[in-house]
Amino acid sequence: MRRLPVFFVLDCSESMVGENLKNMEDGLQSVIRTLRTDPHALESVYVSIIAFAGIAKTIAPLVEVVSFYSPKLPLGGGTSLGAALDTLMAEIDKSVVRTTSDMKGDWKPIVYLFTDGRPTDNPTPALDRWNAKYASKANLIAVSLGKDADFSILKKLTENVIVFEDTNDGDFKKFVTWISASVVAQSKSVGENRENQGLPVFDESVMQLVKEPIALADEACVTLVGRCHKTRKPYIIKYDREVKPVTTRDFKLNVSSYHLAGCYPLEEEYFAWSDNKAANLKVNTSALMGSPGCPHCGNLTAFAVCGCGKLLCVNGPGAITCPWCETSVSFGPESCDDGGFDVARGRG
Repeated sequence: MRRLPVFFVLDCSESMVGENLKNMEDGLQSVIRTLRTDPHALESVYVSIIAFAGIAKTIAPLVEVVSFYSPKLPLGGGTSLGAALDTLMAEIDKSVVRTTSDMKGDWKPIVYLFTDGRPTDNPTPALDRWNAKYASKANLIAVSLGKDADFSILKKLTENVIVFEDTNDGDFKKFVTWISASVVAQSKSVGENRENQGLPVFDESVMQLVKEPIALADEACVTLVGRCHKTRKPYIIKYDREVKPVTTRDFKLNVSSYHLAGCYPLEEEYFAWSDNKAANLKVNTSALMGSPGCPHCGNLTAFAVCGCGKLLCVNGPGAITCPWCETSVSFGPESCDDGGFDVARGRG
């Protein structure tokens, strides 16, 4: 039986922290469970997972669906789409069997690329190489999780660019069902010895096909990384952008601000998955609404800043040792200065 390779290329940048990353892990497991119930998929589908943040790696090599085990997804700073495409092309070269004069190779691979933001590397060289050598040899479906992805880049990769917004209860389940149905439809086609280029019908209340690049919105979130001063363990704070209309007698405009979404514990591997060449990006604390406690030790605030510029947690005024630079730093009573101060932010 000729194989149907299916590659999931998953954005694991820090803007995915929390529920988004969990949903992607759960959704992947649901897709695999569905495929295991379909006889055509069981016979033909082989699955691989490529994760990308500041770097890109294959975290699950191509394996038959019955033997596939969903890996834990990493988290890192940056959205290196170019690196993700390079890794995908290397996996196709390595794993997909080509047709020769002596034998039929694998069926045309299916690629599902999931992202929620803009590339933080330069994807142009990889994109050009994809279009020159690989685009005709694979069916790529790019899925934007929300409307903040760079659609101009995604449209250069494929005509199949889909926007999914998880706005209502049950939307994500419908979306996962659609992904499962699209793989099953392809596997059924190859089981009948024919290629199938079509996609299942969209539920337009949940997703839409992008026909033209959508105007890019402002940054959707702000992420900040700190360490617990007691345990030395890292954490990530996420603020989501909210836009509210402001109307007076003379004008009407939309005002955006960032509101606390949560503070989450990190693994040390976050730093290995992050782009060390990240730009020196800053955000003023006056634009951030809310200050969380430490998810590791429960200290009152995870938003103290050492002289080295890094975030750490404290429980009130006093002297502590910074878990980043190992120097002693003293904190006094909270200032009432409304001007805020600049702090290093992640790339999302």
